[in-house]
Amino acid sequence: MSKLLYIHGFSSCGVGQKSTVLSTCFGQEHVDAPNLPPSPNDAVSLLESMVEEGEYDLLVGSSLGGFYAAYIAEKYHMKAVLINPSVKPWETLKPYVGWQKRFCDGEVFEFKAVYLEQMREFESKPNAGTYLVLLQSEDEVLDYTKAKIHYRNERVVVEYGGNHRFENLEDYLSIIGNFKHAQ
Repeated sequence: MSKLLYIHGFSSCGVGQKSTVLSTCFGQEHVDAPNLPPSPNDAVSLLESMVEEGEYDLLVGSSLGGFYAAYIAEKYHMKAVLINPSVKPWETLKPYVGWQKRFCDGEVFEFKAVYLEQMREFESKPNAGTYLVLLQSEDEVLDYTKAKIHYRNERVVVEYGGNHRFENLEDYLSIIGNFKHAQ
């Protein structure tokens, strides 16, 4: 049975609003949502091992998780849904170097400057037809136009309004389901 791998964003957790919405729609047993370590090398290593051992047919990544999902999608020739994805996280996350607290559970972690350079190693070029990109124009964290331009040859849906958390993901479940099952 095919599964979906949800990849959370910076300073977040696998179990949260988006993974809960996806689990409700696609079935909890068909959605995996790991907590990623702060190190990009460790996070990508974990995701690679999960993809190599699992039967995933779709990645869904949000923000930094969208960046990781794009890398994994290109490496393993998979489809991915990217929600308000980060395109160049080594630039946007620079102000967060130092001690941080995860939003979901308050766990404190160190985000090291070396992680910014590690992220550059995972930059990927989009392969047309691989992605469904969901953007909201009022994203207060990332400039949605950068992702819109970066993924211009993909299926991009821009909702005017919204925010970085993409609060109304449930409105897009049918689009995600159709993308998941399309050849």
